[in-house]
Amino acid sequence: MEASATSRYQHGSAKKLGPVVALIRGKDVPEALRTLVFLHRPTKAPVLKTLRSAVANAIAKAGKAKLHEEDLVVTDARIDQGPTMKRWRPGPRGGASVIRKRSCHVIVKVATKKGVEA
Repeated sequence: MEASATSRYQHGSAKKLGPVVALIRGKDVPEALRTLVFLHRPTKAPVLKTLRSAVANAIAKAGKAKLHEEDLVVTDARIDQGPTMKRWRPGPRGGASVIRKRSCHVIVKVATKKGVEA
């Protein structure tokens, strides 16, 4: 059984959140949660929130008595680029400089381990 969660329009660039997602891809859910909780990067927050949501979706889909957090593994975790807001600041020689406020979409999929029935 597979469940997923998507968190869209998160502040931060996909380039900065990519290495955080790479740490949890393919790991068991308890190990991935521990990795994210003790990681010292401010960009971990949207990834952690989305992972917890995916786990809750999987448990709700299977029923509380049937599936536990330990039975799940992160099958897919990725960051997609979102829209960029453009803001303008005064620049050199009376011109304008653009400030790009980037956003991204976080997608996390979890599935049951092999041999576990849901």
